[in-house]
Order: sequence, then C-alpha cells, then structure tokens
Amino acid sequence: VVARRSAPVPLGGAGGESCGCYALGVRPTIFRAAGLRFFFFSREEKRVHVHALGAEGEAKFWLEPKIELARNYGLSERKVREALRLVEEHEDEIRKAWIEHFGS
Repeated sequence: VVARRSAPVPLGGAGGESCGCYALGVRPTIFRAAGLRFFFFSREEKRVHVHALGAEGEAKFWLEPKIELARNYGLSERKVREALRLVEEHEDEIRKAWIEHFGS
C-alpha cells in the first residue's frame, strides 16, 4: 500500500515496491509525494532519469537532455502529469541524489 502524502519525504529507505519491470537491485528513494515514490535503480543506465512508483503503476522520466516521460507502465494520464510536475519541481534534489549515489 502506498501512503498518500502531500509533502515530500526526505531521502530515506529503499522501500520494497516494484512493478517487476527491472531486475532487483538497489533502488534509492529520493522523495515521496502525492502517493508516488521517486527513485532510481543502481544498475540501470548512465543517463540521468527517475522512476515514479504509485499504487497503479510506474513511470520513468528522463532528466537529460530535457525533462520528459520516457515510459509509462500503468499510471493514469493524470498521475503521469502529476509525477512530471513533481519531477520538474524536485529536479535539483533528484540530480543531487544521482550525483551522491553515482558520483558523477
């Protein structure tokens, strides 16, 4: 069950949710907001991106060369728009977490 929150939760635990789209690995949580968990996989790819996981599915967003939806795995259009807005609002936080985790 994904908790509904209006304010982001600071960088914290990895959580255990997964849509089964990728092999298991380290999935650092960057923040939680609006019933979504924002995270990335430690062993996925080098291009900066973030995943948003909700009760109904998951979406992946590129941060480079611009912020945009990469793929949607079941989130409603409304939830994708909300997630995109949150990625835009938290871009600096996401990039900082990426650099802290990957070192570049």
